[in-house]
This record gives sequence, structure tokens and C-alpha cells, in this order.
Amino acid sequence: MKKTAYQPWAAALVTVLLWASAFPMIKLALHDFSPVPLAALRFAVAGITLIVLLGINNPARPAAAGAEIYTPMIFLRLGLAALMGIAGYNVLLNTGQQTINAGAASFIVNTVPVFTVILGASLLKERFTFWAWVGMSISFSGVALIASTQPGGLSFGAGAFWVLGAAICQAAFFVTQKPLVSLLGPLRTTAIVVIAGALWLSPWLPHAIAEARDASWTSLATVAYLGIFPAAAGYATWSYAQAHFGASRAANFLYLVPPVAVAIAWITSAETPNTLTAIGGMLAILGVGVINTRGRG
Repeated sequence: MKKTAYQPWAAALVTVLLWASAFPMIKLALHDFSPVPLAALRFAVAGITLIVLLGINNPARPAAAGAEIYTPMIFLRLGLAALMGIAGYNVLLNTGQQTINAGAASFIVNTVPVFTVILGASLLKERFTFWAWVGMSISFSGVALIASTQPGGLSFGAGAFWVLGAAICQAAFFVTQKPLVSLLGPLRTTAIVVIAGALWLSPWLPHAIAEARDASWTSLATVAYLGIFPAAAGYATWSYAQAHFGASRAANFLYLVPPVAVAIAWITSAETPNTLTAIGGMLAILGVGVINTRGRG
């Protein structure tokens, strides 16, 4: 099918909608599932979906990505990316969302670019500028304000603490997978990482199946939705958007995720953020904006 001008924009906006919907849907699924089994079942569904998607639309590898590219180091990097970006991120996010609301979680997760810059400076020796410090300070003040409205604040074991850990895992995932995309292509990299993430979580799959036997049809449908749409289709549409816009420009669309997540949570669960959460969320997004526009050396 011939690509038209609106398709990359549609792919980016569909990604925003799907990823934003994940936060309130996770909250709903946690009524009947524990955090780790929920992640295991969700990504078993996502892995199967992506295997089917790759079978239907097998993307061409870049010219450099011959069989010799799959070295032990590449497999190690893929495994680490899956451990942090799929298993670690989702287990921590699910754990955090047991006690904090979907809107607050989406605002905290949106600080991923802050941690990406920190890890890039630490591990990849990327430049850490004055404006990066400014943006980091603004974002962290926003996260602290959001956490102050949630049970336990940012103390160890509190919901906001685990969601902040999820954001760090996601940042580590982005740093780890960055060189893989140019070698293997975005969709192929995403598919391998998601499937590997499902394998990391597979020891908890029997527990998930046991919980599924007692779960409501609403919860089962929610898990299926999370696996097929935000996890599988969302990553696929994001890969398509990144291929057109480039990683930096595409990242600007992610500013829309928290407000859309808040709107969906309000519609599905009558969940409305209080004033402090809203102000903290705006500060968190403002800090990310400063880093993305001025803070990268």
C-alpha cells in the first residue's frame, strides 16, 4: 500500500491513544490480577500477536544486518533491553498502580527522557548541559509534588516509588536499544524485545493462568486489550512513526500521553486528578520539554 502524508501522523496519534489507555486499563486489570502475573499474561498475548504480525508483514532488515549481526553481544543487549524495558518496567508500573491513580502514574512515567539523559551522560559519555540540570530539577519537583498527593509519597515501597523505578527502567531500555534499531530495524527490534520480555516473565505465567480462572470477563478482556493494543500494536505504530519523523521529533508526541491518560481514566473510572497532581504533572512535562529542546548537548 502506498504511504500517504497522513499515515505517519495517524500512527503517532494512535500510539499516544494506545499507550495512554494502558494506565487506566492496568488499574482495571489489577482488580483480579497480581502485578507480576498480569505482566506475564499481558506480554504472552503481546508476543503471540507480534509473531503473527511479523509473519504477515516481515520487515526488511537494513543492509548491514546480515546473519553475522546476531553476535553474542547483540543477544545480550536484546536480553537486557527486554529485562529492563518489558519485564522490569511493567512489573514496577503494575506494582505502583496498585496504590496510585492512573493519571499520576502517567505523569511520573513521562519523566523517562530525564533519566535517559542522565544514563546517556553516565554510560555513553554524552554531554550534560546546564539546561539539562534545569529541566531535571523542574521535572523532579513535579514528581515530588505528585507523590505528595499519593499514599506513602516517594518513600520506599510506596506506589510513586515503584512507578519512578519503572521510568528508570524504561530510560535504561531506550539507552540499551538505541544501537539495535539501526542494526535490526525498529519493528524487528521491538518484536524481538517484546517476545524476549515475555520469556523473562514466563515463570509467572502458570500463576497468571490460575488467577485468570477466577477473573471476571471484564478483567480478561482488559488483559487481552493490553497485550494486543498498547503492547503489540502500540509498539508497531510507534516504530512506523519513528521511521518517518526520527526519534527526537517523534518523542514530542509523547507529551500528549499523560493528559490523554487522565481523560481516559476520567471516562472509564471517574478518576480525576486533584490540583496538586495537575500542577505537578505540568511541571514534570515542562522539565521534559526543557531537556528535549535545550538540554541535549
